[in-house]
Amino acid sequence: MTYLAVERKVAAATQNQARSALLFLYKELLAIDLPWLNDVEPAKKPKKMPVVLTEQEVQRLLAKLPESWSLLGRLLYGTGMRLLEALRLRVQDIDFERCEVMIRDGKGGKDRVTMLPHTLVQPLQQQLTFVRRLHARDLADGYGEVWLSESLTRKYPKAGREWRWQYVFPSMRLSVDPASGMTRRHHLDEKGLQRAIRQAADDAGLTKRVTPHTLRHSFATHLLQAGYDIRTVQELLGHKDVQTTMIYTHVLNKGGRGVTSPLDRI
Repeated sequence: MTYLAVERKVAAATQNQARSALLFLYKELLAIDLPWLNDVEPAKKPKKMPVVLTEQEVQRLLAKLPESWSLLGRLLYGTGMRLLEALRLRVQDIDFERCEVMIRDGKGGKDRVTMLPHTLVQPLQQQLTFVRRLHARDLADGYGEVWLSESLTRKYPKAGREWRWQYVFPSMRLSVDPASGMTRRHHLDEKGLQRAIRQAADDAGLTKRVTPHTLRHSFATHLLQAGYDIRTVQELLGHKDVQTTMIYTHVLNKGGRGVTSPLDRI
């Protein structure tokens, strides 16, 4: 661990991964107790400000996304969801009448509710119409079962073939589940949107490092700029501690903690 930190100069996350691997090796595999290893403090990750786009930059970015990824990109920005939370959405998680999206088993295993932008109601309904046709075709071909957790599968053996459990953003190809050996239709691969957003950022002339998570940061920042209280933003993002949400309050100040530069007073 010292070698990693001092000579290799690896990131804090890599040091912590090595520490966790050593703990697992000795405790679980070798059954050897190393009390001193528990006393080794995890490396502290440096605090970094999130990359945030302006509203104009978000517009330019979304305008450059290809049509196949446009709806998903707008959904990330319009709801504040993480990428995998959006990809794992099921049909039953969208409530069009209440304009709500239920995010199940998010980070920390928590469920939460966020808003559904009115401008996405019709595009999402069209997406579900397409998915329903795709699901009907899979059923006719002898497939149509989606992945469910082991506990749900035991409790509801036939639920995987039901319409409400299907992914909102399914893959365009069937694949074999390596764990069960079953042929299923999984959700879209997250790498596809990651590549599309990087390319869209380049095409839009953005110099910031943009990822799908940047849209979540921008969502939170723009809500605070619009005057929504931080507790509301915390709830929408699903943060356990409001201190995590506080990182976005920098937008409430003009740079340098709200101090006006003397150069601007000349």
